Amino acid sequence: MSYLVRRGKIATVVALVALAAAACGGGENEQAGVGTAETAPRPQRVGVDGLVDFLDATPSAVLVNVHIPYEGHIDGTDAFVPFDEIAMWEGLPADRDAPIALYCRSGSMSAQAAATLLDLGYTHLVDLDGGMNAWTAAGKTLKTNR
Repeated sequence: MSYLVRRGKIATVVALVALAAAACGGGENEQAGVGTAETAPRPQRVGVDGLVDFLDATPSAVLVNVHIPYEGHIDGTDAFVPFDEIAMWEGLPADRDAPIALYCRSGSMSAQAAATLLDLGYTHLVDLDGGMNAWTAAGKTLKTNR
């Protein structure tokens, strides 16, 4: 097989992979928290600085620690609700567009709690990516008593 034929086949494969990636990739409307006709809204995953900025810009937001068992919390936490009991939490805002920020130790429990809240129709959800682990890795402290 000649060099040009092999090169042409490689270029074809590369083009097909690029085309498939473009078809599967998200457009600007698929950013976290933004729904399109094809996609449902999802929680906005934010890093430590993003959470701080969100809480500063949205003082009405409810900050909820959903980690079980209790292993500390971020200062300013409004509620402690086990991730698997979030749907039954009596403190859920009546307004489904109310801002709610969730976190746990690593991010997995808060992701599950966020999915539950989405199923209940809540739309303005922020989830701390990496949870309290990311918080402390960024040099922030945790409170150890409620």
